[in-house]
Amino acid sequence: MRLYGKRSVLERLKADPKSIKKVYLKEGVCRPEIAHLAKKKNIQVESLSAKRFFQLAQNVHAQGVMAEVDKFRYHDFEELISQDKQRQPALICLDRINDPQNLGVILRNCACFGGFAVVLSKHETTGVTEAVLKVACGGENYTPVCLVTNLSSAIHKAKEQGYWVGATVVEGGQSPRQLKFNFPLCLLFGSEGEGIRPGLLKHIDYKLTLPMQGAGLSFNVAMAVTIFCYELTTQNP
Repeated sequence: MRLYGKRSVLERLKADPKSIKKVYLKEGVCRPEIAHLAKKKNIQVESLSAKRFFQLAQNVHAQGVMAEVDKFRYHDFEELISQDKQRQPALICLDRINDPQNLGVILRNCACFGGFAVVLSKHETTGVTEAVLKVACGGENYTPVCLVTNLSSAIHKAKEQGYWVGATVVEGGQSPRQLKFNFPLCLLFGSEGEGIRPGLLKHIDYKLTLPMQGAGLSFNVAMAVTIFCYELTTQNP
């Protein structure tokens, strides 16, 4: 896989340098912090002409820096939820979220808040691709990501480990400001077009809806996740 952009490469150098095979810099672009850190970690740095750099980058805007990295490694779900209660992260479970832009934003924002893990279903959900990593800007290094075959089964296992489960719905749920959350907590988010699959709703303890007094629209899933993450951190600092 390739990482594109200054922040993505820099954060990977800081958090997981062993996953980096080589760093490429475009001639004429000064990235001293990246070059110094890569050499300190014994990672090869190659300077490329502008033409060759753009050929490798395949027209992706990379700010003059990219890196060859190992295939993305997902975390083991059962190991993640089996941790001591003090270390159990809040789970953001995504059902049928297939837009790389949205997933990248979610990873980045969850990393900013800290204490969250993202759970993806193999069913109609994008995995962590190069496009996702570019948008995440290094957030994947600080947000565990699990890929599960059966999201319903995963949620059931989380409940066995003491997790409470909330489903986020456009209407008909409680406002997060009016509810005292139970922790550890798992929040379910569905696709913007179809919402959460009915079979998953049998696991939930409560439904949650963001109050919207403006136009008759709805937040996209990345924005909704960000708002809910903020609400969770205010109750569980």
